[in-house]
Amino acid sequence: MPQQNQSADQTKASIVEAMTNQEKVDLLSGFGMWNTAAVPAYGIKPIIMTDGTYGVRYSIPQIDSDERGGMDLDAFLSVVNQRASDVSIAWGEMKPATCFPTGSAMGNSWDESLMQRLGVLLGQECRAMGVHLLLGPGINLRRTPLAGRSYDYYSEDPLVTGKLSAAVIDGVQSQGVGTSLKHFACNNSELERTTMDSVIEERALREIYLKGFEIAIKQSKPWTIMSSYNRLNGVQASQDPWLLNEVLRDDWGFDGVVVSDWHGIKDRAVSLMAGGDLDMPESPRRKADLLAALDSGAVPAEVANLSCRRMLEMIDLCNAGASQPLPVYTAEEHHAEARAMAAASMDLVRNEGLLPIRPDMKTILVVGRDTGTPVIQGSGCATTIPTMVDQPLEQLEHALGANHVLTFREDADAETLALAATADLVLVYTSTEGAYDGEGSDRTTLALGPGQDAMIAALAKVSDKVAVVLACPDAVEMPWIDAVEAVLDTFYSGQAMGGAVADVLTGKVNPSGKLSVTFPKRLSDVPGFLHYPGETGVHVYGEGIHVGYRSYDLREIEPLFAFGHGLSYTRFAYSDLSLSTDRIGLKDELTVAFTVTNTGDRAGAEVAQLYLQAPGKRLKRSPQELKGFAKPVLAPGESKRIEIAIKGSDLTIWDPALGRWVLEGVEARLVVGASSRDPKLSADLTINPSVLPFRRIAYDTQPAYVLPNVIACEHICAYLTNRCNISKEDAMRMLDHCSNSFFGIFTSLERRLRVSIPETEVAGLIADINAEMDEAESRL
Repeated sequence: MPQQNQSADQTKASIVEAMTNQEKVDLLSGFGMWNTAAVPAYGIKPIIMTDGTYGVRYSIPQIDSDERGGMDLDAFLSVVNQRASDVSIAWGEMKPATCFPTGSAMGNSWDESLMQRLGVLLGQECRAMGVHLLLGPGINLRRTPLAGRSYDYYSEDPLVTGKLSAAVIDGVQSQGVGTSLKHFACNNSELERTTMDSVIEERALREIYLKGFEIAIKQSKPWTIMSSYNRLNGVQASQDPWLLNEVLRDDWGFDGVVVSDWHGIKDRAVSLMAGGDLDMPESPRRKADLLAALDSGAVPAEVANLSCRRMLEMIDLCNAGASQPLPVYTAEEHHAEARAMAAASMDLVRNEGLLPIRPDMKTILVVGRDTGTPVIQGSGCATTIPTMVDQPLEQLEHALGANHVLTFREDADAETLALAATADLVLVYTSTEGAYDGEGSDRTTLALGPGQDAMIAALAKVSDKVAVVLACPDAVEMPWIDAVEAVLDTFYSGQAMGGAVADVLTGKVNPSGKLSVTFPKRLSDVPGFLHYPGETGVHVYGEGIHVGYRSYDLREIEPLFAFGHGLSYTRFAYSDLSLSTDRIGLKDELTVAFTVTNTGDRAGAEVAQLYLQAPGKRLKRSPQELKGFAKPVLAPGESKRIEIAIKGSDLTIWDPALGRWVLEGVEARLVVGASSRDPKLSADLTINPSVLPFRRIAYDTQPAYVLPNVIACEHICAYLTNRCNISKEDAMRMLDHCSNSFFGIFTSLERRLRVSIPETEVAGLIADINAEMDEAESRL
């Protein structure tokens, strides 16, 4: 440890040792709604934190006021229950900030550099407002498209989730502003969210729901992690020592602060013992409970001291960041960047040659209320007061100029239908119903807002030139899909949505977004359909590891649009796949290389995806799993050689019986594709095992699982030879005779040999077998 850091640590330790229990409680608790407490005796300054996964939400009365707003339930609920449609009400109470595209929109960019830039801009706006810690990004997996906060999250896949969120964290923290990666963990719906028990098997937890957090934490080192509201396998997440200490700190090496979601702690003393450092917001009751536990010794002093030292480290980082020169930017500059981000994330999911708008499309009919008042964001604590909002019709008129005649209609009445029948192009701006769902409320349907599906169908009946511009938080059903010629899915694209849509429709920007979730044809196709939303306070994640595209592939269900799907105004060709080696083990690496060529006449970007197809042996695998991606930007005719590095550890699966990541020895395949359902290139790959292909032996293990195990057979034959005074060949014959028994191996041998083999007699034998298996695996 460098001398300077060692000295600083010693100083913090001495400060903490000198603090009273009351001062420790103050340091480990919020002060009001958004601040931490100052401890003047030791020169400890407060820090300011606030929400903002896609825009900084600064409440003037709650942050700047001397009143302790965090103790006021109305003040808290006013934040959580904020509807996106009512943001104008908050003018004067909230500082305007750039409303960038939401997580579900930016997830479609598959662009780590773009996500890092988003983080930089968010960090700059935090600095300008005096915010030290931004409460985001949010990366809960989009397990169901009904989840009320799907708009806040990136993907149904943990690799996309982890890589993109790590880039955002890097960007924010490069500006001297901390982040709080949330919500840890498995807060995948909004129903009964402070009490719902998410019941998930450990393998699905490790491979799917925790993996995105693990990737982001190891790659970007966020200053804080926010624990979630829900219970996880029966334990409140904010009070779960397995989650917060064993996994987060011991397994992953996280050394920052764990902060609670607001009022997410039920028992403050238990949460501190479990690894929950900071209780937000201020709660006099919880502070009193913790003080009593410290005074009585129920919570050991060293536990509180450790959390206090973590807090002091984080506060030092915040103060150091606040001492840097303030960034210089204008609202217009950030708005322009938001527009570019939105355009780069929009997904052209269908286009039968109708888009982009051509010069010969002289008469254009624009239909839908969203043309004038666009849906740009979700509802809840992330809702941002935008600095400005593009009006879609105005932006389209500006982009097209005087060479086109635009006619606007809000509804598909008789006059509108008559105009549609003769128009060169019919543009329908539409959205889901956003007045109800959001934070605290899940969606109840995958349909568009009331009347919207019928409006599109009616227009498509009279025109074969209908293009739909769709704003949605997550996947929607499209019963009219075959009747329209084009669909541009914007998701919630932020304040510059109107201009970004105009850029894409006119071809100024070539669309390059690809879906980071699967779109089902119907709600019943969703993997978790049979188990969502749970009952009696328990939500069983019955699909296990088969989330999103993994489940559609396994069940051979055709989606409406596949994971990774997205169209362009140009064309791309894939060629020349090569692997640096055709064999990989746990500690090995390989490089996958291939060429992507723009074979069209427009510049464009292509999201190339790398999937592993590996059969399971003892442990079942999904038919394919995303293992890498790249997004090259190519001029017409240009080719680029893409290289994706893969580690053996990237291909592992979690073995619950062994409690570790393993590789099973199998013949696998690496597939490069334009989506999960659009393979382009493939190459065979041999995966070397890091684990023997046998189960560990127990007294009641069935013979069918023992006989293939050479180590077990040798030990058991030696036991039988000595126990029954028979030859090794006869002992093996006895084992073979047990092959069709469904009883345990030793019970089966008892019946065959007509002897008694109590469990205590063979306990040492079983331990020796398993120990030798462990030793053999260590040599793999």
